[in-house]
Amino acid sequence: MIYMNTLKLGIIGAGRIGKVHATSISQRIEQAELIAIADPDIEEAKQLGEKLGIPMVLENPLELLQHADIDAVIICSPTDTHTNYIKLAASKKKHIFCEKPIDLDLHKIKNVLDIVQTTGIRMMVGFNRRFDPNFAKIEALVSEGKIGDPQILKITSRDPGPPPPHYIKSSGGLFLDMAIHDFDMARFIVHDEVVEVYSKGAVLIDDEIGKLGDIDTAITTLQFKNGAMGVIDNTRKAVYGYDQRLEIFGSKGMAKIDNNLPENHELFDGFGSHKSLPLNFFMDRYTESYYLEMLEFITAILKDEPLSVSGNDGLMSVAIALAAKKSVAEKRPVRIEEIL
Repeated sequence: MIYMNTLKLGIIGAGRIGKVHATSISQRIEQAELIAIADPDIEEAKQLGEKLGIPMVLENPLELLQHADIDAVIICSPTDTHTNYIKLAASKKKHIFCEKPIDLDLHKIKNVLDIVQTTGIRMMVGFNRRFDPNFAKIEALVSEGKIGDPQILKITSRDPGPPPPHYIKSSGGLFLDMAIHDFDMARFIVHDEVVEVYSKGAVLIDDEIGKLGDIDTAITTLQFKNGAMGVIDNTRKAVYGYDQRLEIFGSKGMAKIDNNLPENHELFDGFGSHKSLPLNFFMDRYTESYYLEMLEFITAILKDEPLSVSGNDGLMSVAIALAAKKSVAEKRPVRIEEIL
């Protein structure tokens, strides 16, 4: 049952991902109205507000959270601010879309999820790759039993280049910032919980990353409750572009997706076959998925329908990431129950 005609939204954070969501809402989603954006970097917020015609531009996100006309907030601020904004939004009865991860601390995540449940507001976590048409098709094939019982999952997730050192310091590192998408995708595709994680990590690309206590290359194996196994390889630098591939093997067959290319031609000559390199930026690869996840959030709130990505999905992805970090540090498999 529709109980609103239009959802009035406010965005916290005018950085890269804030711009993506603001643009989708303003230009592509008719049933939503973006009435405010807030960012301590007020000049960044003003530029975005002017470009998209957002009527209210604020420096203090607390003002946005207290605004009576806002029905829901989109949290795109730094990770260490998420739980505080979630608490405040919940206290004001505003629905919440929060970018991943909810936090780097499981106790804080559990606390805010309890608060959200108590207040009765709706919350969705931003795992956009679930909404990519290619990954969504693989999940549908698994759901329909086309490959039988899942047995082996393989995910390749390689960035075209490492982020700057200052980003590494605040992001939580490779597992909590980058591989967290793959951990969520593993649960999404296999339809089961991970019970054990074993990761090996190294610094093979940038010594500065190692000096900050992080790694830039990793192999992670996953054991699922139903007996299926998974392997994920991550690197911060693939010289040929943004490498995103997945394969799921089961008792009846196998399904896979390869990289999106900017064009589909392939040239054959006396030296071999040649085709385009993969797309070189995550925004090029996943533009449509960001739009589709926001469309689901807005539609679900308006129609009081279920959200496909829950706070628990956010919790479990962080638990797997923390288990992976612990595995690298202690050089052993780590059970998820040790983390939770």
